[in-house]
Amino acid sequence: MKRTILIYICIHCLFSLNIFAQKKLGVYSVAFYNLENLYDTENDPLTNDEEFTPKGSMQWTDEKYQKKLENMASVISKLGREYCPGGPIAIGVSEIENRKVLEDLINTGALTEMGLDIIHYDSPDRRGVDVALLYNPKLFQVTSSKAYPYILPGDATFKTRDVLLASGTLAGESFHILVNHWPSRRGEKSSELREFAAAINIHIADSIYKANPLAKIVIMGDLNDDPTNKSCQRVLNAKKNRDEVKPGGLFNTMWTFYDKGIGSLSYKGQWNLFDQIIISESLLGKDYSSLKYWKSQIFNSDFLIQKEGKNKGYPLRTFSEGKFINGYSDHFPVLIYIVKNL
Repeated sequence: MKRTILIYICIHCLFSLNIFAQKKLGVYSVAFYNLENLYDTENDPLTNDEEFTPKGSMQWTDEKYQKKLENMASVISKLGREYCPGGPIAIGVSEIENRKVLEDLINTGALTEMGLDIIHYDSPDRRGVDVALLYNPKLFQVTSSKAYPYILPGDATFKTRDVLLASGTLAGESFHILVNHWPSRRGEKSSELREFAAAINIHIADSIYKANPLAKIVIMGDLNDDPTNKSCQRVLNAKKNRDEVKPGGLFNTMWTFYDKGIGSLSYKGQWNLFDQIIISESLLGKDYSSLKYWKSQIFNSDFLIQKEGKNKGYPLRTFSEGKFINGYSDHFPVLIYIVKNL
């Protein structure tokens, strides 16, 4: 039985490669990664980052910071390489403190050779963490970017991450990436906070569609919700199946993983799929004369998994019970592949 399965897998792989060879398709990848508290070691008096300083509770020293950078760079440099030798055209990131940590990151290890550029805006988040986009300017030519603030009606005191929009061209086509990190699950009414974040994304996507119905749109991020939660399933109306997506609608590329019990993070012994990539209907179909979605991936390689202790089998994070264990992140990266005729 095992031999039969192995033969099937080999035939499938050869068939896929043959299709790419025959159709001469170009392959592009887009990724998202929650970097789990990528702070520098300096105390910013405007944010609550004291714990990530040398004298803070995490005893966040330059040595630990450099190890964190090296680990993050190692993971990002490996993303998408199976089909895209140059790596992803763009990587959305969250839980980063400022532009400085991003500059340090893209100049660390294998990332130095990727020639990545940065799009970043400071957000009003109380912990001082932002979202950002790292991108390859040779493949994704960014023409504009904007931070959409999260302004909760009736509560101007609530502060969280902005939604980042980067617009440009990929393979000669209009391409737009929205990077998110939605409010956490703290509090009884936290679901409403994420539903409002979803509504911001719908507003942005509708505006893009109105200007160009053929525009390709990617919504990515740590949504702090699963594909079946109201924010994703009802507000975004991101569909599980491709044939359910109507013009102007959205498709959730990660839902099938969720149905199989495969997640991007674990909390209290349960897998969640908060890290999602959702795409516009314009990226669906089999007319490869324009950019089309091929498949998605959760990058859960063995080296990213904790091998012992109570968190065995889960993402190998930076700290465990307050102790530095020199891991990576409490989230796995996620990515999608997009193809087009050469």
